[in-house]
Amino acid sequence: MQQGTRDHHPHPNPIPQQESSNMVTLQTSSFSRSSPSSSSHLGREIGATLQAPKLRPSRLTLPRIPERDLVEELNLRSGYNNTTIALRPLTVESKPSDTTRDFDVLKSNSKVVAELYAVMEAAADRAEMHTNIGEQRSNWNHLLLTSINAITLTAATMVGLAATTWGTGAPLLALKLSSTLLYSAATGMLVVMNKIQPSQLAEEQRNAARLFKQLQREIQTTLAIGTPTKRYVKDAMDKVLALDRAYPLPLLGTMLEKFPATVEPAVWWPQQPPQNELGGGNREKKGSNGWNAKLEEEMRQIVGVLKRKDTEEYLRLSKLFLKVKKALAISGPLLTGLAAVGSALVGSASQHQAPWAIFLGVAAGALAAIVNTMEHGWQVGMVFEMYRSNAGFFQLIEESIGSTLKEREVEKRKNGELFEMNVALQLGRSLSELRDLAASSSSSNRYGETTGEFASKLF
Repeated sequence: MQQGTRDHHPHPNPIPQQESSNMVTLQTSSFSRSSPSSSSHLGREIGATLQAPKLRPSRLTLPRIPERDLVEELNLRSGYNNTTIALRPLTVESKPSDTTRDFDVLKSNSKVVAELYAVMEAAADRAEMHTNIGEQRSNWNHLLLTSINAITLTAATMVGLAATTWGTGAPLLALKLSSTLLYSAATGMLVVMNKIQPSQLAEEQRNAARLFKQLQREIQTTLAIGTPTKRYVKDAMDKVLALDRAYPLPLLGTMLEKFPATVEPAVWWPQQPPQNELGGGNREKKGSNGWNAKLEEEMRQIVGVLKRKDTEEYLRLSKLFLKVKKALAISGPLLTGLAAVGSALVGSASQHQAPWAIFLGVAAGALAAIVNTMEHGWQVGMVFEMYRSNAGFFQLIEESIGSTLKEREVEKRKNGELFEMNVALQLGRSLSELRDLAASSSSSNRYGETTGEFASKLF
């Protein structure tokens, strides 16, 4: 009797349902043989033992389904895994409106990222195209230079041989005819070569390839650490189209003018609408986004130095090399044309005119080879385009600083410290050197002088 009673004391550990039912059955059979006085007490214990704990309904949570959307697929293909979009786990108690809103945001963001990837792929393709075409046009310059010089010197040699065969019929006629044809061919090829300026074309394509690669890296950085917006996608597309206009690929119809009437800096960025009012006021208060009155004045002084020294100097050099290029472009075909006339007159001119005909046929041809080598071997057109692009680079920095300072709401600007560092890096200076330049420019302006230091240390 006491043993059965001890067996039914509550135990701190829960008893499985099957074992408890067997125990109840055995205890009931043993209790049936006990005395009636203890049966009522044990019945209460048996009833307490049969009470099972209530099961509390737990909150059912669905596991997150590993899905790969369009953005992740593009990231994996391109090798960038930083741009991820976290999906909130869905539960049974989620409202349909919350789920719909999450997927709407995901769909909208995925569309912007996909559009930006499309722009980046276009920029990468443009960079590859300009690289290939630039190499091709650089080969044009070397091949045409070598071919025209070889033709010109061969024609001059034939004129000299024709002069030594004075009085003979067939050999003289053959040498005269051959030299005249070679000089005529060299004149035509020089006219075409001087018109298109292959060395300048190659420099244009090199600049375009570099700028498209720069745009591609900028988009990659935005996808990796930033959140792209529709406005940024539009700006990126505008930059691609502006580069297409600044550096066209075809030669016929859209080729840049190689001998412009006025020299202007190269412009390869989309033009912004002018703003009339400058941002002012004290920027030292909290939330100034890194800007203050001292930094704004420093940027204005940098713009002044760029305009007075760097941009003006490179425009002057561009005009100088344009004049040299024009002179050489006219002299080369003119000399080969005179040499062709002289070679045609060898043997058929009078005795007094014969030395002059030989002189024109030989000396003019040699001078034409020298002029052609100076123009295209020294790549005068490439140097002109390089100076013009450098002037455009400085103008881009000026416009970037000006448009930033014209933004009245400081929070919409780029961070002031980061902007200052970018300007310093673009000019090849440290932050301390940039501030010293601004200080020296300010003191020079105060006393009516002009600083002799250029803003850029790169070129």
